[in-house]
Amino acid sequence: MSRVSFADDWPAMADSQTQIVLAEPGRFIAATAPVPTPAAGEALIRIRHIGVCGTDIHAYHGRQPFFEYPRILGHELGAEVVTAPPDSGLAPGDRVAVEPYLNDPASPASRRGKTNCCEHLRVLGVHVDGGMRPFLAVPAEKLHRSASLSTEALALVEMLCIGRHAVDRARVESDEFALVIGAGPIGMSVLQFLLTRTSRVAVADVSESRLAFCRERLGVDRTLLVRRSDRVASELRDLGGTGNLPSVIFDATGNAASMMGTFDLAAHGGRIVFVGLFQGEVKFDDPNFHRRELTLMSSRNATGEDFRQVIEAIEQGIVDTAPWITHRLDLDEVPGRFGEVIGSPELRKAVISVK
Repeated sequence: MSRVSFADDWPAMADSQTQIVLAEPGRFIAATAPVPTPAAGEALIRIRHIGVCGTDIHAYHGRQPFFEYPRILGHELGAEVVTAPPDSGLAPGDRVAVEPYLNDPASPASRRGKTNCCEHLRVLGVHVDGGMRPFLAVPAEKLHRSASLSTEALALVEMLCIGRHAVDRARVESDEFALVIGAGPIGMSVLQFLLTRTSRVAVADVSESRLAFCRERLGVDRTLLVRRSDRVASELRDLGGTGNLPSVIFDATGNAASMMGTFDLAAHGGRIVFVGLFQGEVKFDDPNFHRRELTLMSSRNATGEDFRQVIEAIEQGIVDTAPWITHRLDLDEVPGRFGEVIGSPELRKAVISVK
């Protein structure tokens, strides 16, 4: 393989690398492995920043569906191109966000443009090894370039794409009252793009500090601190300003009770979008579901178009993710500090640097 060094401050690339492996729930180890050789159509990238998301946290705690150990985590990736195939439109040194969804182009879903939920989908860091390592080979078509964004900002693109895709799925109209339940990173990513569709947006959470962040940094003036589940519906009617329940609800909690409670919070004729997921069954009262003629949908991952639109939104200043980051650590600190970081009450978003 031809090795390309594209910056004066880069050392010559070694043949091996140290990668961080989640050997089992609660235990990371460092392991040495060869630097990958890209296959036809693949680019070799240098991972610079990795976003830590709920998927990684659930995997660490042993609660992630569709998951096997050992696994190299990391699917929110900001990187630089080392080598790229001819005619890929990429050049050494390009900064890119990685679309981590490896789909089968021939599958029925992919042929309909739904590459995000392909029948044979493999997600980096979930079904196959991800980016907690310096170098990674990925299909060049899964790399989305930005001429202006830092790799730290690009590492947050995938998270934002989850929110954009969910909002796009719901087809939110400008006069609708919309609710986001869960003000974690995914909930905030939904909020960012929901606010571009309607100004009548509310967010509910059990954490006042998260709600304060949504008010102060995202401009959401309708917030609901959930203390008692039996009062949420009446409080939502007051919050909407018209006495009506929200016509579209996004649940980003991944909490079974919260998700199943949405069937009592949606307006008649409304929609419910499950952005989060949990291990188990969703149960609801069928007469209530039919009486309201609700539409229930899931939202999984994102498409290449979502990546292009999100990068453009950050470049244009429509979205600013910098205030979201509360914790930073280096890749070699992950085995010793990951549990501490994800357990912090102040955690909103953690980003790992790869040196």
